[in-house]
Amino acid sequence: MAKFLSALGLMSGTSCDGVDAAIIVTDGETVSELGPTYYRPYTDYERKRLRGTLKTARFWPAHTSVPEDIASAARMLTDVHIEIVKSLLDANGLSAAKVNLIGFHGQTVLHRPDQHRTIQIGDAAMLANATGIDVVYDFRSADMAAGGQGAPLAPLYHVARAHAIKERPLVVVNIGGVSNVTWIDGDRVLAFDCGPGNAPIDDWVHAQSGATHDEDGRLAAQGKADETRIAGALAGPFFAKKPPKSLDRLDFTMKLADGLSPEDGAATLTAFTAAAIAKAAEHYPSPAARILVTGGGRRNSTMMREIARLTNLPVDPVEAVGWRGDMVEAEAVAFLAVRHLRGLPLSLPTTTGVPRPTAGGKLAKAR
Repeated sequence: MAKFLSALGLMSGTSCDGVDAAIIVTDGETVSELGPTYYRPYTDYERKRLRGTLKTARFWPAHTSVPEDIASAARMLTDVHIEIVKSLLDANGLSAAKVNLIGFHGQTVLHRPDQHRTIQIGDAAMLANATGIDVVYDFRSADMAAGGQGAPLAPLYHVARAHAIKERPLVVVNIGGVSNVTWIDGDRVLAFDCGPGNAPIDDWVHAQSGATHDEDGRLAAQGKADETRIAGALAGPFFAKKPPKSLDRLDFTMKLADGLSPEDGAATLTAFTAAAIAKAAEHYPSPAARILVTGGGRRNSTMMREIARLTNLPVDPVEAVGWRGDMVEAEAVAFLAVRHLRGLPLSLPTTTGVPRPTAGGKLAKAR
């Protein structure tokens, strides 16, 4: 019988808004307990540094040394993660000995599956030594080396959590910086990145007002979406391409809204994200019966209404089935860390396009 471990997952997503931390108890196949959580937003300075690395990484030649601005950002990122682990433990009266393992995703600064490159920055050894807890990291490289897309990686966790949900086929949509979908029907699963998420909207709102995001979709609700622009964007090659497929954060930008008013730009970008999620259904093996939404996008009521309108399906935040919507990806990282220890696959042919079920991750032992 597999041993259940207490694992702490850390996730810094492509939206660069902050770090989610969550403890779960799992054997890498089922979850027996959901433990405490913690969220630490990035400061304006930290967010600016991380967003700067996204641009630097696009021009970073393969097999060359790490550019200094990325290396220094990686040290900053690791320091933030060390602080978060200690804060989570302190806030809940836990010692490091109560946690068997940390899953450390790091910050994705480049994801180019066509080039077989994916880069997540962060120093796992530094994190392990500072916390006294072993760290599993580098979850994507083995998949890409074997011919997979390296993303998305949360679908196996979605499957593990969805056993008690009756509606099938079920689709779990994660709206982070980009959007991805997990279609589940019995033992069958299909997952892929389906289009933009919050990133273009966040960038647009920040450029217009300095705010970090469109709170509850209020700005978008005041505008009118440009349907002609959206239709043109949906005609692009990415949407016709069959899964597997994945995206870099900068593959879709706020450029679609150029020249529009702040309100119309937000409305257009929000409607585009919703339309891309709806269009993903063209690739499902059979039509979905229900959609559950996780990630920051579930808090955007304008986007949620638009997804429901376009799909004509029940669309609910994952809290409707007892999941913790802010923490699903952090929990998934913890889950995958335990799967690494057990040598279980992190990805499947139907989740990343890898030729066969593939294990992954690396272990940094605390000294």
